[in-house]
Amino acid sequence: MRRIMCKSKIHRATVTEAELYYEGSLTLDTALMDAADMLAYEKVQVVNVNNGERFETYLIPGKRNSGIVCLNGPAARLGTKGDEIIIISYGSYNDDELKNFKPRKIFVDKHNKVKVLKKT
Repeated sequence: MRRIMCKSKIHRATVTEAELYYEGSLTLDTALMDAADMLAYEKVQVVNVNNGERFETYLIPGKRNSGIVCLNGPAARLGTKGDEIIIISYGSYNDDELKNFKPRKIFVDKHNKVKVLKKT
């Protein structure tokens, strides 16, 4: 049996932009993607702490160390600049892979710079 597990998350990133008339996706600082082990065009779930919205999209790499977290296309209607969001990626694992499994959690400051990176 395979189980879908939280592989990694970026906790309480601050939305820096919302571009309604852009091809749909989430533009994310490449440094954050690397810290969270997330790849360009990987499917993610986004949870908006401010309004409770949840949606799925994919990642577009943004400029490294820029702090960019931009909601693009229809996602721009689900959050605004200044909202705090949680970005979650998932993986499929078999029971043997889960014996020592721990998701990667990235905590960021108000400028979307990594404060804490931990596996718990």
